[in-house]
Amino acid sequence: MELFIRKANLDEANIIYEITQEAFKKYAHELGMPNKVFALSETPHIIQKDILEKNVFIAYLNGQAVGSIRFEMLPNHIAYITRFGVRPIVHNHGIGGGLIDIVEEESKKQGAQILALHTASKMPSLIRFYYGMNFYIHSTNTDRGYIRALLCKELNGYCLENIDVVNTK
Repeated sequence: MELFIRKANLDEANIIYEITQEAFKKYAHELGMPNKVFALSETPHIIQKDILEKNVFIAYLNGQAVGSIRFEMLPNHIAYITRFGVRPIVHNHGIGGGLIDIVEEESKKQGAQILALHTASKMPSLIRFYYGMNFYIHSTNTDRGYIRALLCKELNGYCLENIDVVNTK
């Protein structure tokens, strides 16, 4: 299998929309709260805006679009990841890890010292995945109506306790 990951183009907004819908419908179903997952209300227009303003990557497996991820640089050298999704049919094929790796590589070029993201804390498969990628839980909150964990990964030997991570997004 051939995995190829690159920056997304504007004309890929619709396919990223489809990937996001598939991935986050599964997330919402497992969470048991379909009305609480903001990603499901996103439109292709919002994705186009993100492609212009953020770092958006798309993954292709054997020529088929199967995953996407976004990040933006925040204060304190934090690269904040959003809308990270892989089509459920190709879970456990290394796509998620490949997307995290490209974000780590690209965010370091932009001066990131920390990768951060939020995910539902009650989803063991996601928490295991992120721990396997060397993230750990920094804190939790209930601002979306369920317990979300803020996960962080320290880059370049940087120590998270040296900065104040705000509950972003």
